[in-house]
Amino acid sequence: MKSIDKELNSITELFPSDFTDDEKALAKTHFLKKLSVLTHSFYGGKLQTVPKCGLYGFNWFNVWYTPGVSAVSTSIRDDNETSFALSNKGNLVAVVSDSTRVLGDGDCTPPGGLGVMEGKCMLMKYLGGVDAYPLCIDSKVRVDEEEKRGIKSGKHDPDKIIDFVRMLEPSVGAVNLEDIQQPDCFKVLDTLREVCEIPVWHDDAQGTACITLAGLLNAIKLAGKKMEDCKIVLLGAGASNTTIARLILADGGKPENMIICDSRGGLHSGRKDIEEDKRYYRKWELCLQTNPKKIDSFDEAMKGADVLIALSTPGPNTVTKEQVASMNEKAIVFTCANPIPEIWPHEAKAAGAYIVGTGRGDFPNQINNSVCFPGILKGALLVRAKKISDGMAIRCSHSIADYSEKKGINPDNIVVTMQDEDVFAVEAADVAMQAIKEGLARVTMTWEEAYERAKKDIEESRSLTKMLMEKNFIKEPPQEFYEKALEYAVEQIKKNRK
Repeated sequence: MKSIDKELNSITELFPSDFTDDEKALAKTHFLKKLSVLTHSFYGGKLQTVPKCGLYGFNWFNVWYTPGVSAVSTSIRDDNETSFALSNKGNLVAVVSDSTRVLGDGDCTPPGGLGVMEGKCMLMKYLGGVDAYPLCIDSKVRVDEEEKRGIKSGKHDPDKIIDFVRMLEPSVGAVNLEDIQQPDCFKVLDTLREVCEIPVWHDDAQGTACITLAGLLNAIKLAGKKMEDCKIVLLGAGASNTTIARLILADGGKPENMIICDSRGGLHSGRKDIEEDKRYYRKWELCLQTNPKKIDSFDEAMKGADVLIALSTPGPNTVTKEQVASMNEKAIVFTCANPIPEIWPHEAKAAGAYIVGTGRGDFPNQINNSVCFPGILKGALLVRAKKISDGMAIRCSHSIADYSEKKGINPDNIVVTMQDEDVFAVEAADVAMQAIKEGLARVTMTWEEAYERAKKDIEESRSLTKMLMEKNFIKEPPQEFYEKALEYAVEQIKKNRK
């Protein structure tokens, strides 16, 4: 057996030569999933608590804890704003989820979301220099709560998430909502953005919208087209695509050129099922704005489309080659379902797509919010912003797009990846300036100051992880894990052939 490099750069080369491209792509997914379970068990999760202050002898506990810390408590009591400077609140994000819609796996029960939430925290720390902690909560109504909440026990109540975050607010500088089912996610985000005095960010929606817009800006530029002229089709009308649609329309897209399709067809003013269910008010807003011709069929919507943005049912074959072939010349196709895109990139290309992006890092043009959320949250935290506005999200999109263009873009490289360290500091500074411009910042600073602070924190975060690895405090996974994962992946493909 060939050895597997630790950076996992050449996985597909290890599969049998008779595997088709589709089988290799699927086998890689099986490999990564199996390796994930093995390594999570090996490490016992991904996070630990590491002090940021020095301990120069046991007497220092009298400084960091009682009696000395009493002065910190009374200082914050007298002026709550000092909590940002006298604690880690100013650089701390709570990642909150009820785990009702985890990736493409649906309701995984509250603790089932911990792996994803820990991963989100790890990305924030390593990429953005932001401390974060996962909090997976139970939003189901208990028997003793039925009368008070007016909801049957066992059902999820979005107000429980809202109440939890409002109680949590004094302890953190921002909240990242994650993997909350729709339509609950709309109410949770919109309510908390209104009532909280710290940023509340729904990464599934806003983060995905932010990076999608960044990729779209550069893709349209490469295709020689203009946003206002493009016919844009969105497949899926969940939190991500409805927010993507909102940002595109706010940044120059024309509502009459946009068609959004859910599982029942096109969104338009004739969709009484959406109008009558007040929980889907965000979808109804788009019904009134877009698709004036009331096109109901996804097949029909795709004819002559310049752009497809799909965040729907994992594929393959959710989107067909025939549908892609019916699009306009130099078509842009973003198929971002995880873990398997709605159509494999090579099939979309074969059908005539000019630019293809997915949510995965093992294909060209990853449209992944990991390039976005560490930077935008860092920028908001630097100026102690009271919220993250759509204007800040759009500024972040343009920051990523502009930075990527300066680095060099082409049809297989429309945005930088998360391996580019400097993009996060640049977007953090740009977002901080937008917050100041909109009057949402508690403190002000120059672009250069924001950039240098973000860059320093990011460098220190990465150095800390590297040092722990070099000192063997973080141990390497056994080689047999790679071999077991590879063996499992090959077995799954061969089993599917039978």
